[in-house]
Amino acid sequence: MSEGTRKDGIVSGRLGPDQYVSNFGDAYPPLNPHEALVAADRCYFCHDAPCITACPTEIDIPLFIRQIQADNPKGAAKTILAQNIFGGMCARVCPTETLCEQACVREAAEGQPVKIGHLQRFATDTLMETGTHPFTRAAPTGKIVAVIGAGPAGLSCAHRLAMHGHNVVVVDGREKAGGLNEYGIASYKTVDNFAQAEVDWLLKIGGIRIETGSVMGRDYTLEEIRTDYDAVFLGFGLSGVNSLTLEGGDGDEVGDAVDFIATLRQTTDLAALPIGRRVVVIGGGMTAVDAAVQSKLLGAEEVTIAYRRDKSGMSASEVEQEHATSAGVRIVYNAQPVAKTPDGITFEYTETGPDGLRGTGETFTLAADQIFRAIGQSLTMPDGAALDIERGKIRTDTEGRTSLPGVWAGGDCALGGEDLTVTAVAEGRDAAESIHKALSA
Repeated sequence: MSEGTRKDGIVSGRLGPDQYVSNFGDAYPPLNPHEALVAADRCYFCHDAPCITACPTEIDIPLFIRQIQADNPKGAAKTILAQNIFGGMCARVCPTETLCEQACVREAAEGQPVKIGHLQRFATDTLMETGTHPFTRAAPTGKIVAVIGAGPAGLSCAHRLAMHGHNVVVVDGREKAGGLNEYGIASYKTVDNFAQAEVDWLLKIGGIRIETGSVMGRDYTLEEIRTDYDAVFLGFGLSGVNSLTLEGGDGDEVGDAVDFIATLRQTTDLAALPIGRRVVVIGGGMTAVDAAVQSKLLGAEEVTIAYRRDKSGMSASEVEQEHATSAGVRIVYNAQPVAKTPDGITFEYTETGPDGLRGTGETFTLAADQIFRAIGQSLTMPDGAALDIERGKIRTDTEGRTSLPGVWAGGDCALGGEDLTVTAVAEGRDAAESIHKALSA
């Protein structure tokens, strides 16, 4: 086994070819038809269905499970997709353990919920494998809407607008559409290029044109877009990365976890991707977990997640935390970074008191030749985009309308709920309905 060497112990080719294939296979294999029927049989089909309330897109979960039970997975898929056009991706990445499955009556009674996420994937995969699209466009309205950002919020909005007969131009700064689904999710959750396959399938509705490689503030302004289109939806996510100030500076070995994941997702040769022998990831969210686990899968010998609060404070779910530890990742809680040393990074232990989080004064050092920041992202707005900003995000009303007439926003860039794919999909869909109502007035 050869190692393509880079400075400071960050090298490529730590594993053999077969190990990369095995490590980056589907972490959560799909159900087969028999398994799906068995899982569906466990549903009580509750009349008040707390799982529906817990789903940000309000999918009729008992109905689609009953359709699977009746051997109609394609019908089940249409039930799902009518509410969540990204039902396939959400089935793979949604924290169902803290949403619909946590609300499941089986979870409350037995500690083992119905496998809602797995059943959703079974249904949507069954339909998508046929290559057909279950929805058709309404008669053309003659209206054209600009959607800025080709992520879950933007494409969800675009699809719903296209269904209503509007033409949509989706503009994105990256080379590919998909946003977070394409660039920000661990590859073992979305194998076989599923993110792009889902985008291609979504576009079969017609009436949507995607323009990539075009950035607001560099290639066009928001005012120009407002002038040229009948309505605008902003769904460009969060592009800035929160800074981490350390004594001793960052050094070349400190990088952003989001960039690491994006690079990994786009590489065609995992063996060529350099990784450190001892990796430390700073943060407590899904990005931190995804970066840490994939570091381990690439061959890092020691991988540690350091988080400044306790276990319950991590935004990554307990299931994801357990997935990380089962992959060999160590998680250190109540540890905030204070200094970069020549051989690693020094942390101070923390505790929560009446005045909030504070350092205890006790420190320790973790050896590391590669460090990733996963401490959140921030909104980057181009100059001249006169939008009301609140708590670092675009302020919107309940329908997604911004302070500028004719401009809506949703997803991570907008002030609202949790920064989840499923929430972004819901906000994009609901904004589309508001836009359609405004254009039809």
